[in-house]
Amino acid sequence: MATIDARPMIAEGGEPFDMIMAAVAGLADQEELVVLAPFEPVPLEGVLGSQGFSYEAVDLGDGDWQVTFRPGS
Repeated sequence: MATIDARPMIAEGGEPFDMIMAAVAGLADQEELVVLAPFEPVPLEGVLGSQGFSYEAVDLGDGDWQVTFRPGS
């Protein structure tokens, strides 16, 4: 499982999309990706959903979210 904590980059005004997509490209077969963000990343869910990933979003409280992306089988 790969994990990206996008919260620090977003807090500094950065955009983590390219970093996340690079991580997706580097996933092993059937490897999951966990993204931590200060909001539910709905656009990312759509992008990866269109690439065959399913996802589970969990509200961690205080505005933080954990989204686990799983590749389709």
